[in-house]
Amino acid sequence: MNRVFSGIQPTGNIHIGNYLGALKQFAELQNDNECIYCIVDMHAITVPKDPKELNESILNVAALYIACGIDPDKSIVFVQSDVPGHAELGWILTCSSYTGELSRMTQFKQKSKEKESAPTGLFTYPVLMAADILLYDTSIVPVGDDQKQHIELTRDLAVRVNGKYGENTFVVPEGRYMKSGARVMSLDDPTNKMSKSAENEYSRISLLDSPAKIKKSVMRATTDSDGIIKFDVENKPGISNLLSIYSAFTGKTVESLEKDYAGSGYGDFKKDLVEVVNSSVKPIQDKYNDIRESDELKKILKEGAEKANAIAEKTIKRVKENFGLGIR
Repeated sequence: MNRVFSGIQPTGNIHIGNYLGALKQFAELQNDNECIYCIVDMHAITVPKDPKELNESILNVAALYIACGIDPDKSIVFVQSDVPGHAELGWILTCSSYTGELSRMTQFKQKSKEKESAPTGLFTYPVLMAADILLYDTSIVPVGDDQKQHIELTRDLAVRVNGKYGENTFVVPEGRYMKSGARVMSLDDPTNKMSKSAENEYSRISLLDSPAKIKKSVMRATTDSDGIIKFDVENKPGISNLLSIYSAFTGKTVESLEKDYAGSGYGDFKKDLVEVVNSSVKPIQDKYNDIRESDELKKILKEGAEKANAIAEKTIKRVKENFGLGIR
């Protein structure tokens, strides 16, 4: 079986784009692969975080993993900082990376733009991400298109180290880029992806939003003035985004939805979409509430960390031997 690794930051506001583009597909992958899913809390502190809020967010995201269908009996679910190998391998890989390639990373350039100085963690973030992946001899990394550059860097680092220290040092992973139909855009600006950090809370639909909040977000969603329900990303990005969301939740094709709503206005379409989204997230919310309030969650994460650490220690041992580190 292929080994799959991926992770999500515990930054709150996990939205339907995260679910349709990642979490839903994570759950599907565990049926035919050996899956390792991580809450990457060490990545979260590249910018300052309130410790209590961060710890709550870690547990919230872990509960959402399980509520969205990730089965701890099939997959390893754990918190990144509970496995020391992430930080250890991160440093080893930092010593095999170059400032030039890290300075070209798009996300660093965006986040440090117009700043006189930026946290070093933002600069080395992609190396830690590479360590996360390579630590588990990962074959497949399910990510969005916006992470292609990070996967390419991970592959480059693996090939570079293998060439210098031995071909058995790292498995060179492949990116598995999420289905294009699951790409969910912002409700107030459908030319940009839906974002957890956007200032406008109605630009996204978070998985834990109330039915009233979901209704408000959908009914406020940007469309256009002609009122024709047609999929045309270039000329009608707003209604195209809503059609994609409807299709992703129901399994109906966009073409069939266009026929179903031919002659209808945006108001009727949006009202139905509210019902679709609310009925789709309710089972997730119910399961989330059950697991979040139970003692089982921390037990799952502790057991997951033990399983992850057992794999990580083997990789670290091999890497250190190949690099000539430690006493042998």
